[in-house]
Amino acid sequence: MSYGTETASSADIGVGVDVGVGGSRSISGERSRVSDGSRAGCALSAPGPSDLGWTWREGPVSPERAVVFDIDGVISEAAGRQHFLEGPVRNWDGFFESCDEDPVIEETAKLLELLDGRLTVVLLTGRPSRVLGRTRRWLERNGLRWDLLIMRVDGDRDAVASYKRSALSALRSYGFEVCLAFEDDPRNREMFRQEGVHCIYIHSGYYG
Repeated sequence: MSYGTETASSADIGVGVDVGVGGSRSISGERSRVSDGSRAGCALSAPGPSDLGWTWREGPVSPERAVVFDIDGVISEAAGRQHFLEGPVRNWDGFFESCDEDPVIEETAKLLELLDGRLTVVLLTGRPSRVLGRTRRWLERNGLRWDLLIMRVDGDRDAVASYKRSALSALRSYGFEVCLAFEDDPRNREMFRQEGVHCIYIHSGYYG
């Protein structure tokens, strides 16, 4: 996995790691959780998360600063599934149904671990919601940090950049300040840049 030339300082991505004696780490700060489904400080016009393919890991958190990660090619190594997409007819069902067999990309897993604990980690993926169970089990099996998982709802056929632009708009309407994104699709990288979100490009090799 090779990375693009864009870099960000620790202040940009909110890395808050203190290394003490023996190399132990402590993550600074924690997000506050929203009780009883209320959303402190978020826009009243925001649509309900259940309508958006949103899944909270442990319940809603107060909408503050957030970092967005793609999954395939950024957190999971999906190279072993690319054969489903070769040839004249792409087998998307086979591609997605095998998502729980991917190895984790260790460098990104470490980055997730080092991010400031006050940041909300949003996983924004083009995977359909029918593989929610497989995706959650894979995340838990690999011990990966996340707070909110966003997947395509049934029937969503929008182009990937359009789908993720809508998801970004919903996050903002909910009250999140999206300060950074990680993507392996050049189309999504350009979309985030157009929307004023710094995006670190990870070259997965899936897009040429």
